[in-house]
Amino acid sequence: RGHGQGIRSRSFRLKDCADDVIAVADQLGIDRFIAVGYSMGGPIAKLCWNRHPDRVIGLVLCATSRYFTPLQFPILTRAVLPGAVVGARLAPTFVRGQIIENMGKTVRGAEAKAFVRREMSGSDPALLAQATRAVLRFSSRDWVSNITVPTAVVITTRDKIVPTRRQYAMAAAIPGAKSFEVHGDHFACAARDSNFVPQLVAACAYVRSEATRRHTPAA
Repeated sequence: RGHGQGIRSRSFRLKDCADDVIAVADQLGIDRFIAVGYSMGGPIAKLCWNRHPDRVIGLVLCATSRYFTPLQFPILTRAVLPGAVVGARLAPTFVRGQIIENMGKTVRGAEAKAFVRREMSGSDPALLAQATRAVLRFSSRDWVSNITVPTAVVITTRDKIVPTRRQYAMAAAIPGAKSFEVHGDHFACAARDSNFVPQLVAACAYVRSEATRRHTPAA
């Protein structure tokens, strides 16, 4: 939604993304499932459980947090974001170019940079700005401790975008959550030399095992 060739809408809300997930599951004939989310996908996965608890039997939360307010100038950042959305509507080509340029500075490898350029070139800058605002406004601190389904937290231990300590704090706040460490930064999911894939597989296997155990009737 609002990214690449995704759904175009006037506004961007994380809860709409969560409802999109449920709609996709409906179309695929999937009744209950484990929601897996990376970075911004973490809030969306949690909102899937929060809004549709009868559909989500487990969570795998990767490189994400209970909240995303910047460490520096949090109030200023929130104040200027509405203006950024307006600016993106008035000068979409310029803003899109700036987004692509800035993202290119943080992505490693020519192949990854080319992928970012292709994806972002088809995106609506205003929706991207709204998505950023939605993430920065999100907080699950008031209800994350109410999560009752099996949960795994995949922690990127060298993350500068979603501070590692916030990831550990989220894991500690979710009852019974199990942590799986990935020795990499926020882009470890795309790095060939990281242990992200095996840790993600292990996290999914753990949650599936726990969910199956909970939903298997006693003999």
